[in-house]
Amino acid sequence: MRVLAIFAFSFAAAVFLTVYGGLDALLLPLGGALVLTAAILGLAVRRKGRGRTRALLMLSGLACGFLWTALYTAVFFQPARDLDDCTVRLSATVADWPQEGSYGGYTVLVRAETDSWVKVSAILYTDEQGAGLRPGDRIETVAHCTLGDRTFAGEKITYYTAKGIFLRATAYGRLDIERPAHVHPQYFAAWVSKALKAGIDAAFPEDVAGFVRALVTGNRDNLTDEFTTSLERAGLSHTVAVSGMHLAFLAGVLTTLLGRGKRTTAVLTILWVVLFCGIAGNTPSVLRAAVMILMLQLAPLLDRERDGPTSLAVALFLLLWTNPFSAAHIGLQLSFAAVAGILLVSDRVQDWLLRRMGMDEWKKPKNRIVRYLRAVPWFVVSTLSATLGASILTVPLVALHFNIVSLIAPLSNLLTLWAIGFLFLGGLGVGTLAVVLPGPAAVLAVPFTALARYLQWVVEALSKPALAALPLESVYYRAWLVLVYALVLAFIRTKGRRPVWMPLAAGTAGLVLAVALTRASFYQGDLSVTLLDVGQGQSVLLRTGDLLTLVDCGGDSRDDPGDVAANYLQALGRSEIDLLVVSHYHADHANGIPQLLNRVAVGELVLPDVEEDDPLRGAILAAAEEKGIPVHFLRERTDFGSVTVFPPMSGTGSTNELGLTVLATVGQTDVLITGDMEEEGELRLVEAVDLPDIEVLVAGHHGSETSNTQALLEATTPDLALISVGLNNKYGHPSYDALVRLDEIGAKIYRTDLYGTIEVQLKG
Repeated sequence: MRVLAIFAFSFAAAVFLTVYGGLDALLLPLGGALVLTAAILGLAVRRKGRGRTRALLMLSGLACGFLWTALYTAVFFQPARDLDDCTVRLSATVADWPQEGSYGGYTVLVRAETDSWVKVSAILYTDEQGAGLRPGDRIETVAHCTLGDRTFAGEKITYYTAKGIFLRATAYGRLDIERPAHVHPQYFAAWVSKALKAGIDAAFPEDVAGFVRALVTGNRDNLTDEFTTSLERAGLSHTVAVSGMHLAFLAGVLTTLLGRGKRTTAVLTILWVVLFCGIAGNTPSVLRAAVMILMLQLAPLLDRERDGPTSLAVALFLLLWTNPFSAAHIGLQLSFAAVAGILLVSDRVQDWLLRRMGMDEWKKPKNRIVRYLRAVPWFVVSTLSATLGASILTVPLVALHFNIVSLIAPLSNLLTLWAIGFLFLGGLGVGTLAVVLPGPAAVLAVPFTALARYLQWVVEALSKPALAALPLESVYYRAWLVLVYALVLAFIRTKGRRPVWMPLAAGTAGLVLAVALTRASFYQGDLSVTLLDVGQGQSVLLRTGDLLTLVDCGGDSRDDPGDVAANYLQALGRSEIDLLVVSHYHADHANGIPQLLNRVAVGELVLPDVEEDDPLRGAILAAAEEKGIPVHFLRERTDFGSVTVFPPMSGTGSTNELGLTVLATVGQTDVLITGDMEEEGELRLVEAVDLPDIEVLVAGHHGSETSNTQALLEATTPDLALISVGLNNKYGHPSYDALVRLDEIGAKIYRTDLYGTIEVQLKG
């Protein structure tokens, strides 16, 4: 009986219930009640047996989980709470290298001193004074502290606390720095990591160095957003999140070089794994893998049997003991789910496939060529088995957290897994060598550079098809996913001979039906308006007959607005639009366009001919030129079929007043989109254009008080008002006055911050 596994998994269950169940106030009563129940059970049931032992282990694990979370919160999290919304003289030790911020300045991870003996991990925001900081430096500054469990806007988040970062501090004024004479050993890994990254950058060409860095160290800073999206769609994000696969490669090399089963091999493997955890940033996935490998290495040293489930349970227990809030870390959840799925499913799938192929009783051939030829189907079977095993539990988590499922992941893993192992080891070796011998390292990097370019080509190629990954906005796709798991469960539970083609055929037919129903719902009616949820921004997809027009593509959503729009289109099985109209060059209307052009084909791009020096305009034109998309600078009213685009109503004024206006008309049905046009522009529009009564108004400037004026509303009398707006945005959109005006004119109001993506189908 796996005693340690039962206790550890029960402990983890209590922590997850606390984090996701909001049980903070009940931790002590729950823990005490479980301790009492365990004591009563132990005294009342005298007869020993497996059932009694399991029950006691489960009750003890649950009790420890609740009580430890309560104690951890009181001891380690409360000092951070005490500093919340306080401006203090902050003393801290720098724990990692500074990173340049997205909007200037620097961010650096520090260990901040508190009034108690506890030091709190914090993100410090500072100016150029922070550029030269290094791990081990002692700093003092005046800083305003904010608890790490919410954004600066007040929205609750788990991003920082799940990483053990409980504070964010903004430094003001002078940063006093005290540099120690010697680097403390606890910061050696950070120094080695920096040297390794610099070595990789020096040895590899610029176009692959970022990818090799990510693969070897897990650092994604040099990966473009476009390539990161391609990795997600191809189901290969795990390749740049250092985990068990990477550490298994390392352990395998050491075992090959030093010999299997030797104590020296076990000791050196343990030391190297501990160092590499620090190099890779001690992420949950790498720590989970490290604990499992360490247990596998310690087992023979301690004359214990190796056991996968027990190793997994202990790894989870140790991570949650160190920080119970890490239960909310998506990387931790995916890492443990993947390994659990492999332990539960992969061996069975592999054995079944080998039996079906008649390979289960193959003996190792003496002829080396025959041996290599026979290794190919074994590699295919093992890769597919591991991929399916890892996917069985991770797919629901990915769907829940990211609302997407990669359909092409089995193929992409099959084509890349062999190369990833070689590139990881090669990148690690070349990067290490480049620290001392950059010339020879650059020569050795040549074959691995070719391997990296092959991997990049596979990622880009497999991420392009419309249905390579399935966004789950459509209810039909969610239903299909439920169907797939129902089929898997039925297949496992069915006794006797189970023809595999039946669930495969049913799942494929279900997918085809889901795609057909999703497309059919989109193409209902003569005109449709889809207001995509891009946070504080705007992106509107119009369908007039068979013509697809996207008006704007910008916002501050978690995903790039270009990915949001492309995902929606590709969920329909389409990777092209006929017309892309950019109302103006503000980021909240256009920052997603470069990524959109990277993922979908555009028939024609329509832009306002203003602000020639605007950087975003330049980026859009560069992307359009690269893709060979014709650009139309609109200077006068132009009809594009059933879509009419009006030029700016004024040649001067703010950027908001220099935007394009779009009117879509099918029969007697009209949709009006005014971008960020404000009062002056709306008055000019009413005077210059004979506007019809419209059915749908996409509210101007996200429902701003200075837009959606009475004059425009009385001229158009909209039936529906759609407002694209971010939740708890700092601008106060939509304004109360604008909402009142829309309501008084008789328009029904729908908002993306309340409803998400909004779809409207209309008849002409």
